[in-house]
Amino acid sequence: MMAGASAPLNPRYPVGMNERFDVVIVGGAAVGASVAWHLARDPAFAGSVLVLEKDASYARAATALSASSIRRQFSTSINVRLSGYGIALLREARALLGADAGLHEGGYLFLASEAGREILRANHAVQTDEGADILWLEPDALASRFPWMSTEGVAAGTWGRSGEGWFDGFGVMQAMRRASRAAGVTWREAEGVRILVEAGRARGVALADGSRIEAGTVIVTAGTGAAPLLETAGLALPVRPRKRCIFYVRCPEALPGFPLLIDPTGVYARPEGAGFICGVAPPEEADPDVAPDDFEVDHALFEETVWPTLAARVPAFERLRMERAWAGHYDMNLFDHNAFAGAAPGLEGLLLACGFSGHGLQQAPAVGRGLAELAAHGRFLSLDLSPLSPARFAAGERLVERNVV
Repeated sequence: MMAGASAPLNPRYPVGMNERFDVVIVGGAAVGASVAWHLARDPAFAGSVLVLEKDASYARAATALSASSIRRQFSTSINVRLSGYGIALLREARALLGADAGLHEGGYLFLASEAGREILRANHAVQTDEGADILWLEPDALASRFPWMSTEGVAAGTWGRSGEGWFDGFGVMQAMRRASRAAGVTWREAEGVRILVEAGRARGVALADGSRIEAGTVIVTAGTGAAPLLETAGLALPVRPRKRCIFYVRCPEALPGFPLLIDPTGVYARPEGAGFICGVAPPEEADPDVAPDDFEVDHALFEETVWPTLAARVPAFERLRMERAWAGHYDMNLFDHNAFAGAAPGLEGLLLACGFSGHGLQQAPAVGRGLAELAAHGRFLSLDLSPLSPARFAAGERLVERNVV
């Protein structure tokens, strides 16, 4: 039985409840699948687990629409550590999950102007202190290692020699889903619309079809749907949906050793199959909350910002051709751009992870493990996620992440 469960399983459901599980996970994309898989493989946990996912096709899930990349180049130690576990799991995905993660350790290349050089230096110190394999490169070294790139306006760069790159995020999520189901986790296509609270404790979840499921512990990992659901339990967090567009392009010239390149402007590009994917976050004043059904691509962003910037940085991109584009939604933490992950403050039996601000897919392995440990053991065993505690918002204690891409 997991730590903190309300009572042993009872064949007679409480009044108004249809079923009962020790753990109910609301949201079955990357983070929810990771929680379920880590619970299923914990030898000390023998409870029942239900995962609720409102759309089993994942057609609009960030897990399916993201750039599927992983890096250790963050400005906060906890984020560097999260990706350390993530990259280790991806390297061993075949043995652990029975599936190839499609990992390409091409590295991230962050470029800085003179104005950003000292921030880049400070971030690099955090990363190397955590053991990340990140090289500091002056302009001459950048030009030598990446001869197809212009270093005009670049004062320095940092490149992940190993432990960074891109992978098949959707495939990894599906592998975790299959493995957890094989281990006895129940998966159901259903939408949780309200957290049931009684006497200062989360008691279960109400579904869109009117049914109610009792739970010893409720775990909310519902992406952009997490914040509205948490509000039904009285927990208001500054997590809002933001739209991001990704453009797939082809370049007629070979560009060997191309990493995930991040220009000082924030425009990025990385290899994808025979081409590249690229994009940029819009300016803050042009980045409002997005409607749940707004997946329209902002083509002007490509024509006016992404393409000109890439062509100036990589001359061969002057002749690129865009072949397709799509949009997805981030759960953006407007407080400090770091995830909220852990126990809900002031409410027993409720755990959550949201507000990843675009880092959810790469942080899903470690955050999923942490929430599974909280549910099964009542504490973190492997990696202390307390810096990401949701309680920091009410306390006004920001954990600011400067490297938001």
